[in-house]
Amino acid sequence: PSEITITLSDISEGMLRDARRNIGMDDSRFIFRVLDCHDLPFPDHSFDLIIANHVLFYCEKLPSACHEIARVLKPSGTFLSSTYGCNHMKEITELVQAFDNRIVLAAENLYERFGLENGQKLLSPHFTQIECVRYEDAIIINHAEPLIEYILSCHGNQNQILLDRYKDFRSFVEDKIHNNFHITKDAGIFLCRK
Repeated sequence: PSEITITLSDISEGMLRDARRNIGMDDSRFIFRVLDCHDLPFPDHSFDLIIANHVLFYCEKLPSACHEIARVLKPSGTFLSSTYGCNHMKEITELVQAFDNRIVLAAENLYERFGLENGQKLLSPHFTQIECVRYEDAIIINHAEPLIEYILSCHGNQNQILLDRYKDFRSFVEDKIHNNFHITKDAGIFLCRK
């Protein structure tokens, strides 16, 4: 609709630059703001809808961020926050640890900070109505290369361990996905109202 205003924000100028490039500079409905969700520079009750897609688990001070979001949300507004649960892509972790049990793909499980299992409890001091909607889905992989690229892009120690064993690891992955490799997608959203 032409009568709406959408504020796109991120703590990273680079992310906003990419969004501007994708949306275009001439669309006056969009405002781009570099900001930290722990301290939102908006008056109380400014927004009808606030969306945080896979963001809250990165917040160092989650209660502060939730307080700010609730503050700037209109009384009739909705806060939508996506996250994932403890079973999200668990088969990838099982795969790499079957190859070498020293491999850890992430230094921290972000779903432990804010996930499907604990999100309602973390949001409840700030919102009175909270609904969790799970997204039932999976991925079936039958080519090794995209899976290996994903594994190598993770923030864990896998590159150090796999550096000298890449050829063996590739063969191992190819063998495991020979008859299609199922990966659980354990994601969802919290729909919140004040």
